Amino acid sequence: MDFKKLLCAAASLAMAASIFTGCGKSEESSVSKAENSAASESASDENAEAAEKLLTDLNGTYRELWPVILADDYRQTWLDDSAKLVGEENAEGAFEKMSSMVTGTVIGEDAVKKYADGNMAYCCDFTQDVDTFTFDGSTISGKDADGSELFEHTYHYIGMEDIRGLYIYESDDADSGEFTYFCMAPDTMATTWHIEFRYGSDLDALKQYDAGEYAYWLASGISVDYTADDVSNCIELFCTENLSE
Repeated sequence: MDFKKLLCAAASLAMAASIFTGCGKSEESSVSKAENSAASESASDENAEAAEKLLTDLNGTYRELWPVILADDYRQTWLDDSAKLVGEENAEGAFEKMSSMVTGTVIGEDAVKKYADGNMAYCCDFTQDVDTFTFDGSTISGKDADGSELFEHTYHYIGMEDIRGLYIYESDDADSGEFTYFCMAPDTMATTWHIEFRYGSDLDALKQYDAGEYAYWLASGISVDYTADDVSNCIELFCTENLSE
C-alpha cells in the first residue's frame, strides 16, 4: 500500500486543476473529437474487461491485513527489509513511521479535524462491524465476528475512480446501505499479497481521501488462508514502495 503515491496523486490533481483554471478553451477538430471518442470507448471496454477479471481473481475470503502483518512475529521481517533500504541505524524509525501511517483510528470529519496540521494517518480497518469479506464472482458478502451474515449482494462495474485507479462496482439490489458501492484496487493475493478497497453509500464521498465521511480510510485485507510467504512478500512490497528513493 503506497500512501506516499496516494498523497502525491492528490497533490498533482490539485495542481493540475489550478494550472488550467482560467485558461482559454481551444476548439477541437471533428477528427480529434472522433479520435478521442474512439480512444475513450476502447479504454472503457478494456476497463470493463479488467473489472470483470478482477472480481474473478479476488475469489476468496479476507480478514483485516494490518493486525496480521504488524504482529510481533513479523517485526524482525519489517526491520530486515527496512534496513536493506535505509540502513540498520534507520530501520527502527522507518518501521515505526510506516506502521503509524496505517493504524489510524478515526475517519471522516473527525479525521479531517485531527489531521488539519498535516500529520496524518490512515485507518485501514473494516467498518460496519464486518469481520470478513467474501468475493465469489460478482457476489460480495460480509460476516461479523460471530459469523452472522451482514450483507450479500451481486455487483456490476460502473466506472473508474481517478486518484488511485480503483474499479467501481454498484450493488444490483436496492437499499444496500453502506454496501452499495465497492471501489477496488487492482490488487490480488497473487500480485500484491493483499487487497485494498473502499465501500459505502455515497460514491462522491468515496472518491475523496482527505474530506467527507470516508476521509483517511482505505480498507486493507489479506486472505484468511494466507501463508508466511504471503506476509513476507507483502511486507517487502510495502517497504519497497515507501522507502525506496
